[in-house]
Amino acid sequence: MKTLKEMITEARQVVPEEGPADLQRRLKSGEPLALIDVRDPDEYRDGHIEAATNISRGFLEFRIAGVVSDPAMPIVLYCQTGLRSVLAAKALKELGYQHVINLVGGYQKWAQSGLPTVREMPLTPDQIQRYSRHFLLAQVGEKGQRRLLRSKVLLIGAGGLGSPTALYLAAAGVGTIGLMDGDVVDVTNLQRQILHTTADIGKPKVESGTRMLKALNPDVNVIPLAGRITVDNVMDTIKDYDLIVDGSDNFETRYLVNDACYLAGKTNVHGSIFQFEGMATVFAPGEGPCYRCLYPTPPPPGLVPS
Repeated sequence: MKTLKEMITEARQVVPEEGPADLQRRLKSGEPLALIDVRDPDEYRDGHIEAATNISRGFLEFRIAGVVSDPAMPIVLYCQTGLRSVLAAKALKELGYQHVINLVGGYQKWAQSGLPTVREMPLTPDQIQRYSRHFLLAQVGEKGQRRLLRSKVLLIGAGGLGSPTALYLAAAGVGTIGLMDGDVVDVTNLQRQILHTTADIGKPKVESGTRMLKALNPDVNVIPLAGRITVDNVMDTIKDYDLIVDGSDNFETRYLVNDACYLAGKTNVHGSIFQFEGMATVFAPGEGPCYRCLYPTPPPPGLVPS
């Protein structure tokens, strides 16, 4: 009868292993990959790698087909220290999965390396009811909703573009929304800027916007930022957010936001509109062109209306 040490040694002879830095590179590259956490659910809730799906070791052989339908897809397994997962990886190879990898040192080494981890907070009964339609969508589900609740989005501009964007972000359950605008509400705004009401005329847009978003979804932490984005404050303003949404109405701000997002490695969701025409673009550093790549120089002042 084999000892546990002998079983682990045998597994390591047939299962390739990679370290946390290797896994991080794979995840950042966007290659097709299934990351499976084989620990128990309570361990997973206490902290895990965000991209991971939890299938505890005792159910792995029964449930893996529901997560990985293609036996040729690369699979990376991890547990707390890498021992349970190397045995699990060997079992998957025996089932016919062709590219199974064990994470050396497991979750413990990943966390000690300073790589990002996630700790799940239990959803309240009100949240379960509020987001129940999202749970029905395969593209969102409970895992996606939890990620939305952890997300931080900075919205620059609370006007014609920013208003519907802010409302939908809040309704969807984005956990933190930074709302930046230096203007006050004018009566001429109200036919399109649905974040504000008649009672808000003369008040700062971030004040009325914050009130409206909190009324729509009390879950959301709204950070009002009364003022304009400038060369002096842009890097400090965007640093704590996962995503930047540029709903500004002038070229100076668009180029500034673009350049700052490029330097900071932040994805910039850009939108612009004129009368009945508009455009929306996602600028992701390292994955495609930026705004300045498409439009190297702004048009002369006064040529294009805001």
